[in-house]
Amino acid sequence: MSREILLGDEAVGLGAIHSGMSGVYAYPGTPSTEIFEFVERKTKKAGNVHAFWSTNEKVAYEEALGMSWAGKRALVCMKHVGLNVAADAFMNSAVTGTNGGLVLAVADDPGMHSSQNEQDSRYFAQFALIPCFEPRNQQECYDMMFEAFDMSEELALPVMIRLVTRIAHSRAGVQTQPAREQNALNPSRDIKKWTLLPSNARVQYKGLTEKQPELLRRSEDSSHNSLELRGKGGVIVCGLAANYLHENLEPDHDLSVLTICQYPLPAGMVRSL
Repeated sequence: MSREILLGDEAVGLGAIHSGMSGVYAYPGTPSTEIFEFVERKTKKAGNVHAFWSTNEKVAYEEALGMSWAGKRALVCMKHVGLNVAADAFMNSAVTGTNGGLVLAVADDPGMHSSQNEQDSRYFAQFALIPCFEPRNQQECYDMMFEAFDMSEELALPVMIRLVTRIAHSRAGVQTQPAREQNALNPSRDIKKWTLLPSNARVQYKGLTEKQPELLRRSEDSSHNSLELRGKGGVIVCGLAANYLHENLEPDHDLSVLTICQYPLPAGMVRSL
């Protein structure tokens, strides 16, 4: 174990490497670009991670999905507007499911520092009915990659990590973990799962909807979601915004605070607030 000073993007990349990832696919777009660049630079000498820029975000997602179907862990990276390009493959991957872990790292850009619009990729995760993590700091960027890959394989679903510019492009100390071995090649022979003809898709979609109570249970029990009840006034904060809130609260404040960093939305905690 060691401590490194990393950008949020770099923490995501290192977390993926240490999680036993075998491939990373991406199309460049600020603020996500440094994830791929870091992985490529870090693994180039060893040559044990397949890392190539893709023609566009849809191609990147399909390449990562193919590696997942072969039983390997894969990371695909893009910015928020890139997810529009990848939407067809992304939405259908929630229905086909995964084999090896598949994590989608999306970097949103609130304030449009380097983008033509603002989008909230969490709505894409909600629309696709998949889990989403939203780190508050660089340490969580790193740690959540382990959880995301594990969850993807346990639930046979893609998992989203949602970053924002101020996390992606700021640095902090990150405590690392021992690296895991990569998955062995283990292609699934269940061809029907990957072929979304209507007769297959209806069966797969039913399975996706049946997983939703488990996703909600995991959010309700997640260590990343917390509820502190203090007073009648309440605040709900998500991801990076939690830092801004606590910087402006006095130690003896009387606000109840619900912090959410894992989705779907923990409805029970919201009701408690």
